Amino acid sequence: MFEPFYPQEIWDSTYDIPFETWKDRGIKGVIFDIDNTLVPHGAPADERAIALFEHLKKLGFKTCLLSNNKEARVKPFASQVKSPYIHKGGKPSKRGYKNAMACMGTGPKETLFVGDQLFTDVYGANRAGLKSILVKPIDPKEEIQIVLKRYLERPVLYFYRKSRKKNLKNMDT
Repeated sequence: MFEPFYPQEIWDSTYDIPFETWKDRGIKGVIFDIDNTLVPHGAPADERAIALFEHLKKLGFKTCLLSNNKEARVKPFASQVKSPYIHKGGKPSKRGYKNAMACMGTGPKETLFVGDQLFTDVYGANRAGLKSILVKPIDPKEEIQIVLKRYLERPVLYFYRKSRKKNLKNMDT
C-alpha cells in the first residue's frame, strides 16, 4: 500500500551517503532537492555543499538540482555548487525528474535522487523509475504545510522500516 513512497535507502544526512558505492552500482547522475536536503531552508550553499559537488564531479557524476522553489532561490544556489538546475520542478510529477535526466544525459536506471520528503521527493523519483534516497531534514524548523506532511510521513516510515526488517530476516533464512 505504501510501497510507492518507499526510498531505496534512508540516511541521516546527504553528506553520509557513500556515493562511491552508488557509482559502482552503475549510477552516473544524481538529482538533489535543495532545502533541508543540502542546506537549511533558504540558506545559501555552504562549504559542505560546495565540497560535495566538487567530490561528485571528481567521481565522474553528473548533477542537477530539482526544486519546487522559484528561480530566485534555486539559481544562486546552483551557481555556488556549479550544477545545472530546474526550478518550479512540479514534484512529484515525473516531468521535473525527466527534465533533470535529460539535462544530465542519463536514464532512470543510472540516476539517483536525494531528498528529504517522502510525498514529493521520493514518490516523484520512484514514479519516474529512479533510485531514491530519503535523508533526514537538516533543520527541524519548517513551514506549517511541511510540518503537517511530516506527521503523515510517520506511518509510511513505520511500515517501510517494518518491511525492511522482514526482508532482512527472509534473507537470513
